[in-house]
Amino acid sequence: MGPWLDSVTGWLAANPQWLAAAVFIVAFVECLAIAGLIVPGTVLLFAVAVLAGSGALSLSETLLLGFVAGVLGDVVSYFVGRHFHQNIRRLPGLRHHPEWIAGAETYFQRYGIASLLVGRFIGPLRPMLPMVAGMFDMPFPRFAAVSLLAAAGWSVAYLLPGWATGAAIRLPLPEGFWPEAGIVAGSIAVMIGLSVTSSLRRHRKATILISGMSLLILAGLFIGYPHLTALDQGVMTLVQEHRSPSLDEVAVTFTLIGEFRNMLLFSALLTALLVVTRQWRQAIFAGSTLLITALGNTFTKQFFARVRPEVLSDPLTSYSMPSGHASGSFALFLTLAVLAGRGQPPRMRLTWLLLGCLPALAIALSRVYLGAHWPTDVLAGAMLAACVCAATLGLIQRQTPLDAMPPRIWWLVLPAMLALFGFFALRHLPHAMLRYAY
Repeated sequence: MGPWLDSVTGWLAANPQWLAAAVFIVAFVECLAIAGLIVPGTVLLFAVAVLAGSGALSLSETLLLGFVAGVLGDVVSYFVGRHFHQNIRRLPGLRHHPEWIAGAETYFQRYGIASLLVGRFIGPLRPMLPMVAGMFDMPFPRFAAVSLLAAAGWSVAYLLPGWATGAAIRLPLPEGFWPEAGIVAGSIAVMIGLSVTSSLRRHRKATILISGMSLLILAGLFIGYPHLTALDQGVMTLVQEHRSPSLDEVAVTFTLIGEFRNMLLFSALLTALLVVTRQWRQAIFAGSTLLITALGNTFTKQFFARVRPEVLSDPLTSYSMPSGHASGSFALFLTLAVLAGRGQPPRMRLTWLLLGCLPALAIALSRVYLGAHWPTDVLAGAMLAACVCAATLGLIQRQTPLDAMPPRIWWLVLPAMLALFGFFALRHLPHAMLRYAY
């Protein structure tokens, strides 16, 4: 595959006018039934995203192309399944590999709508689930709504890392940037790898292990952030180089969700709903995680008293490290992901955690994008939340595993939190746009 990939990327580098079409086609094929299993789309997506980040395409253009192509791939796969129904097993490829559709069919029948959202981030299932949804005659409006949401998160998760890598290679960055970035990225990669391995193997103390590794990285950031200035300044230069009015609106929307007051209300609403519905252990877990994270963030921020970047036209006067937006959002969404994964297999629980990290990551990145925090600030906030969440879960499950919540509880919790988010966005977005101007 190496020489073939090199030839494709070499041709695209020499003909950048075709790069937008390449991003669209690769993203479309990656999400297309059967083809997505045959073509190494993930590797190709990263490669073309690196080329896009080298100056050929803006971040918003790259993400939009991936999003539209992903939705189109889902829709085509859905109607293929709806047209052929059970006869789909006779199609080329599936005729000789019935296991390709068997796994997706079992997954869809077990988890329904959630399978389309979660399965989007599981390689072998991603291109097959939309076709299976059509085969089982899922109503198209319902399918389309889930597909739009899943494709938005998928395009960010699969295209942003490659685009950022390409942009970082292109720009002149401070001396020492790459070694510092390698140390931080390597530490997080080791933590994630060990966390996934221990969870899949059902290690008895997996949550305590995750908490310990998060605490270790957090301590490293607290001690070493004065020696990570090249990383902080380099990422800040990279981000500010690519600001645009359209991305400003998106970033301000996400940062508005993560405001301390809003996170406090979200947390109080979640805990109150769990108490009202008599989900006592879940309420203790959620309330403890959110409260301890908030207190830990406040204490450490005052202790380190780190000054914020001077990017905003009206700089914020509070201290910078760790980021309250990052710690609050990761604590909230990791808590929701943990509760959603109770009673499910390890692989499904990990996928819920991945999905929970996406909105939290968007909020954390918005702080760097807007110039309100250094990158190490948001990393410290994320590690603080992960440490507290894992430790609290480990303690509450010391005797008995945390039970799964009935679907009726989720039908109460999720609409209530979405309604609260909509209220904040409509009421405070215009003011926030002025506050974070640069």
